[in-house]
Amino acid sequence: MSTIIVLSQIAVRNLFSNFLNIVIGLIILIGTLLFVVGGSVLNSIDSAMSRSITGSVAGNIQVYSDKSKDELALFGNWTTPDLTVISDFSKIKGALQSVDNVKAVIPMGVDGASVTYGNTLDQTLEKLRSSENSRLKGDSSKDLADQIESLKSHVRQIVSIIQNDYKKLTVMSSKQAVDIESERDLARAASPTFWSRFDSDPLGSLEFLENKISSLVPDADMIFLPYIGTDLDSFQKSFDRMEIVDGQMVLEGHRGILLSKYQYENQFKLKIAYRLDKINEALTEEGKKITQDPDLQLMIKQNRTQTREIILQLDPLKAQKMVNLLQDYLKSNDTETAKLLSEFFDTNDQDFSDRYKFFYSEMAPLVDLYRLKPGDTITIKAFTKSGFVQSVNLKIYGTFQFKGLEKSGLAGGVSLMDLMSFRDLYGYVTPEKIAEAKQLEQEVGVNFVDREKAESELFGGYSSVSNVKQETINDQKELGDAKANSINQSLISRQYSKDEIEKGVVLNAAIILKDPTRIGQTMKDIGDISKKNGLNLRVVTWQKAAGQIGQFVFVAKAALYFAVFIIFIVALVIINNAVMMATLQRIREIGTMRAIGAQRTFVLALVLIETIFLGLVFGSMGMLLGAIVVKWLGIKGIGAFNEFLYFFFSGPRLYVTLELGSLIGAFIIICVVTSISALYPAIIATRVSPLQAMQTEE
Repeated sequence: MSTIIVLSQIAVRNLFSNFLNIVIGLIILIGTLLFVVGGSVLNSIDSAMSRSITGSVAGNIQVYSDKSKDELALFGNWTTPDLTVISDFSKIKGALQSVDNVKAVIPMGVDGASVTYGNTLDQTLEKLRSSENSRLKGDSSKDLADQIESLKSHVRQIVSIIQNDYKKLTVMSSKQAVDIESERDLARAASPTFWSRFDSDPLGSLEFLENKISSLVPDADMIFLPYIGTDLDSFQKSFDRMEIVDGQMVLEGHRGILLSKYQYENQFKLKIAYRLDKINEALTEEGKKITQDPDLQLMIKQNRTQTREIILQLDPLKAQKMVNLLQDYLKSNDTETAKLLSEFFDTNDQDFSDRYKFFYSEMAPLVDLYRLKPGDTITIKAFTKSGFVQSVNLKIYGTFQFKGLEKSGLAGGVSLMDLMSFRDLYGYVTPEKIAEAKQLEQEVGVNFVDREKAESELFGGYSSVSNVKQETINDQKELGDAKANSINQSLISRQYSKDEIEKGVVLNAAIILKDPTRIGQTMKDIGDISKKNGLNLRVVTWQKAAGQIGQFVFVAKAALYFAVFIIFIVALVIINNAVMMATLQRIREIGTMRAIGAQRTFVLALVLIETIFLGLVFGSMGMLLGAIVVKWLGIKGIGAFNEFLYFFFSGPRLYVTLELGSLIGAFIIICVVTSISALYPAIIATRVSPLQAMQTEE
């Protein structure tokens, strides 16, 4: 014990005895600081991302068929994974819920579809057709007559705008650049004669406008819509971070869709309004300046030059009101709507806030900020797994988001659809679909033709195939008292039982655990149940199910540990050389100790203890400094400056927590590195003899 005390006193005395010790100590301090802070940050990101993924769509565990060609990837993949269907969800639900730690099993199907909605003229003509149909049914109210006249004025306004654009195109380019037939159709649609005859043949006039004029308006859009088909009621109960923002939850057992609020704002909102929101967010929350940010300047330029989407929405009365508002605000005498809008949206750092408020308070009520709203019905089209196109009409019940992930494009990248509609789009033929097809066959009077006779029936002389003649579409004549969307309405209004929802095809299922810390054992139990019951399930963690995104923390940790490894390898070499130099400088001292009776083991222990003590002192300083930095980050937080970090941080800021594992790991690394680096110099020191000490003295 006395020997250890003596060695410790010598180590303390020599701690700051030369410059080399300080260099060695600083290297150890920096490496330890990096390990503690970096490890704590990445562990906190891992924990936060776990909350993001498990709390949004993945759950703690995902299961899917082990016959699938691809691996399940809920995030980060550009293509939908090719998964083999689970034919009957109710069977796997019953089996999985028998596992002790399983709290809930939620059916899912991950896929993507397209949503196409018409341009401004399409939507206006649709409203006009609906109003005309009401009038033809006998509604002669003044409100309906006024509505029809307003819609007709709006259509004429849009036609006038398109016609003016064609005139400008004629002036700016050669005649060959202008479609003569389209120019002639526009002239007809804009003529007083066409509108004076409109009431005598409203359906024929509407058909002409829809077929010939509507396609000339370029603001139609097609949106790719990633979605998850699920039991919406079970999903809401199991994922407590989910909240309805606009509208309402889909009625239990009904068909319907909930659009992601993030996607709703990004893709369905008026582009000018969306860009204004992004500029306002950058100025108020991120502290950016328009004069210093090229992206903000580009958005302002786009708003200034792309005012058509607002102009096309304005009927004559609204257009005049817009002009009056802008003239008063801008103190301008200009009467052209496009010029006034362009001047208004030419904003800067000084006037943006005021104009942003004015837009939403005064201008926005005159236009539709969103093309689609809760309560509307949309047509969703997708390629089935058999390769043909399937479509369903769904009511938009509302929008949703996950609390804390409002600005995350990853968490907000998918919408939620009822499971029955998912099966239709996926191409699964339900008994309901078979019954519907048979009903349509009877109503339409379909004649089946043998394959051998198909060619002669279609192309040869007389045929049983009916002759087709061109006629104006008359909704009332064709449909009688039936509604045009009666079949669709019956599907939308129908309530499905839990048994119907669960006894059918799914692609995967999310599992919520009672105790997430027991995930390893629970996965093993699920695997055993799958084998026992022949379910053929592949069981993966939330991290694996997240795809490329789930591997982010693993890659980041690998990068950190590699960097720390490199630092400590460099430190090991430097410490080794430094200790070697220090040992050579102490030959006289070591030789003297040997001359007065010090054994080789004493000298070996002396060098090792001095180096380890040096490492522990500076390493402890690094750990203390790292702990202070981590505590400060735990209070201050690290801001998420883009939407990806928003997802990884599970919110706008990451609050770092200090974990004991980081400190223990740092301590172990310090001991190992300093011991290894000091071993060779210590062995060299044991070879120093009293004779060498005397020779050095001479």
